[in-house]
Amino acid sequence: MTQTDNFYTLKGYSLLEQTKITSSMEDYLEMICRLHHNGHTVRIKELAECLHVKPSSASKMAGNLKKEGLVDFEKYGAVTLTDGGLELGEYLLFRHDVLHRFFCYINQNTNELEQVEKVEHFMDPETVYNIQKWLNKFA
Repeated sequence: MTQTDNFYTLKGYSLLEQTKITSSMEDYLEMICRLHHNGHTVRIKELAECLHVKPSSASKMAGNLKKEGLVDFEKYGAVTLTDGGLELGEYLLFRHDVLHRFFCYINQNTNELEQVEKVEHFMDPETVYNIQKWLNKFA
């Protein structure tokens, strides 16, 4: 076995994972959870506006999240989180917050939203929790 036997493309690593939802699904679920925390009844139009997508795209994704058991959604109705959707959504918000704090700290900046959005889907929970521990100790 050579040192290059464990290398894959990004797609190759993605295929090795046993994840149920895609990065896009995570983005939608994270936003639904964020709106839910703000006390909003989450509607497709508002979800689409927050994510800068068409309402038809948001509706289709809500349907996909429903198939995975993460939300309840009826056409033209509100999108509500299931218990599993809320649990995963809470983790996604936590991950986002930890990475945002981390990048802001190391870059001496107050807003690293774009960078967080680009990398958050590729971080495993162990790494996120270890960054959280590091932030608690040094930041």
